[in-house]
Amino acid sequence: MPIKIAMIGAGSIGFTRKLMHDILAVPELSDTHFVFMDINGANLGMIAQLAQRDIDANKLPATISTTTDRREALDGANYVISTIRQGGLAAFALDIDIPLKYGIDQCVGDTICAGGILYGQRTIPALLDICADIREMAADNPLFLNYSNPMAMNVWACNTYGGVNTIGLCHGVQGGHTIITRSIEHWARQEGLIGADETISKKEVDIVCAGINHQTWYTKVQWRGMDMVPMLPELIGAHPKYRETEKLRIDVARRFGYFSTESNGHLSEYLPWYRKRVDEIPQWIDMSSWINGETGGYLRVCTEGRNWFETDFPNWMKEEPPVIAADRRSEEHGSFIIEGLETGRLYRGHFNILNKGHITNLPDGCVIEIPGYVDKNGINMPVVGDLPMACAATCSASVRVQQMAMEAAVHGDVTLLKQAMLHDPLTGAVCNPEEVWQMTDEMLVAQAQWLPNYAGEISAAKSRLAAAESNGTRVRLVQTEGAARLHTKTVEELALDKAGARANAAAADKGKMTKVV
Repeated sequence: MPIKIAMIGAGSIGFTRKLMHDILAVPELSDTHFVFMDINGANLGMIAQLAQRDIDANKLPATISTTTDRREALDGANYVISTIRQGGLAAFALDIDIPLKYGIDQCVGDTICAGGILYGQRTIPALLDICADIREMAADNPLFLNYSNPMAMNVWACNTYGGVNTIGLCHGVQGGHTIITRSIEHWARQEGLIGADETISKKEVDIVCAGINHQTWYTKVQWRGMDMVPMLPELIGAHPKYRETEKLRIDVARRFGYFSTESNGHLSEYLPWYRKRVDEIPQWIDMSSWINGETGGYLRVCTEGRNWFETDFPNWMKEEPPVIAADRRSEEHGSFIIEGLETGRLYRGHFNILNKGHITNLPDGCVIEIPGYVDKNGINMPVVGDLPMACAATCSASVRVQQMAMEAAVHGDVTLLKQAMLHDPLTGAVCNPEEVWQMTDEMLVAQAQWLPNYAGEISAAKSRLAAAESNGTRVRLVQTEGAARLHTKTVEELALDKAGARANAAAADKGKMTKVV
């Protein structure tokens, strides 16, 4: 009998289709029934048309149904995949723009920092509602695969309060693995260890990563039996491309001794040192791609991509449908996990799970990202042991912020939310306590429509802001576009470079991991 996969938030531009392609590339899964669910019926319909065309062109027995009713989508589902963005781009803009007025310059704003914390306040209640429906409507022992950020907070809440077995999936590890491989390749050519035209595949470079989502560290890197970890800062720093695009990551690696999985722009906003002074930000980022540190870069890309997709959709339907095949699978973990569980083929990847002694110097119960193994027996996670002390210290600070923010979202606790903001590394480096308090109130008021968990607190937050205005204690706000913000192009501007606009719209994931491996 075919398995049923419910994809919640399926109106995403490219991610839904590529995940579907990856799953259907497995012969035993070619008859899968997909249910695409999204609250945006228009976008859902467009994605479904593209996906159905792909299935038909590849002559596969898979089936698709669509619905805006979540319970209908979850009915009998064996697997549930979440790619939701609660509040959409409107809320996302507030995550970036309001903190900027208080001096907090974010590149992505979806993990911690001020934007990520508020994102969690919107997303966790929605995911807990999904979990409640999964418990009632899904098949026995369903697996919830979460791609939605803020990853750690979401997975923590779903497992602790949602009562559903939830695994968090990200692709930062794979992206960094590429950088490491290309850097070793460049060095090996210079040293005469490989020929001038010879390449090194990622499979030849064995890695182990451990930490928390978006702050995971390459604790083991081996190539031809050599320990490459001590060499990575210099090898990456010597690469002609990465020495420009990964300046902050290289600096952290030189000081910590370990390279981070996360992109230059992402990592910059999780630490208290690199984005706190506007005049210093440019030296640590690169503007060749938003992911290298552009102010509000991901918001810009998502906004432009969404607008162009809606405009250009008829031309997407005219394109030659992609070939769905094993050699065209992306590096996303989701399809490989489902394949391993359904067929027994062994898969090793890096997954987000609750810490149960796996990393011994991070708190039990928090969400960690470590290697895992999947086969017919399930998902098995080995003990990693201690992280290096500097890496553990950085992760520990973020873990406590995640914990406070998660609990605040579950209980609608404004005080705990403000304390989470106060303890956030970058927010605390930029703002004083009163600025944090007023910023949090402003974000709650602005996002009230997506915060049912704070329904009883919005009026009080409005009153506090009004009182600060009237008695002269309103903190000074900054009128700024940030240290490195680019103009968000209109549809008319995007039309001047249609190929570029389409490529941007298709890049629905931050690391552009939907490429062929």
